[in-house]
Amino acid sequence: MKTIITAVDFSDASINAANYAADMALVTNADLLLLHIYQIPVAYLEIPVATEADQARIDAEESLSQLKEQLIVRTGGNLNIRSRFVVGVFFPELKNICEEIKPYVVIMGSQGTTAAQRLLFGGHTVYAMKHLMWPLITVPPHAGFSQIKKIGLACDFTKVINSTPVEEIKRLVEDLQAELHVINSGKDETYQPDTVFESGMLQEILAPLKPQYHLITGENVNEGIISFVEDNNIDLLVTLPKRRGLLEMLAHRSISKQLVLHSDVPVMTMHPASN
Repeated sequence: MKTIITAVDFSDASINAANYAADMALVTNADLLLLHIYQIPVAYLEIPVATEADQARIDAEESLSQLKEQLIVRTGGNLNIRSRFVVGVFFPELKNICEEIKPYVVIMGSQGTTAAQRLLFGGHTVYAMKHLMWPLITVPPHAGFSQIKKIGLACDFTKVINSTPVEEIKRLVEDLQAELHVINSGKDETYQPDTVFESGMLQEILAPLKPQYHLITGENVNEGIISFVEDNNIDLLVTLPKRRGLLEMLAHRSISKQLVLHSDVPVMTMHPASN
């Protein structure tokens, strides 16, 4: 049975993402795993405040139990929901659980409603987007799950055979019975020879899905993609993050990161299986 994992910290954004995950699990016939990774604050490592740390952990465990009950009611008892409370560092624990369960998708909130939530949970989300090799959907604070009719795939037509997780994309489109729109965005108004070749390769491997192709031009790639998504009622945007060397990554303003933090539509990141 396939499983959707939703990582929660009990902020409004993460609870909204959990609701989204539960609704998606119903549609895709998946189980749902509620995951809370409890990180002991540095201040609580001192013996005098051990009691406060214990109470914080008890509160988190109770919040997880309450959220599970709320989702059972929300889904009318028609969804198999499990919960797991883990103590440790966020990303290593998330990665370990993904390797154990092999989830259909991981779902997280993309932004918090306060500056502190955006800094903490938002940071976890962006890091997971870059490094988690399992499909990850980031859900904006006010986005709800409805029937996903249109999926947008943002790509740059570069090494499409090695960089496109074709089977995962096919499974997603087929499970949701959605249209696929392939979005190529760049500053050039015409295709370059390499782009023509790569786009042809992509058309061949995605042919069974009968996708529609769109070329978006403009100086700001991020704004071009978001505008297309909004103007064409795209329900889920899929991006394919490229892995870069450390110095290049530090110097590069991640387009995918900008999309996650600013899009009003859920954004899904997929990494090639070979990465």
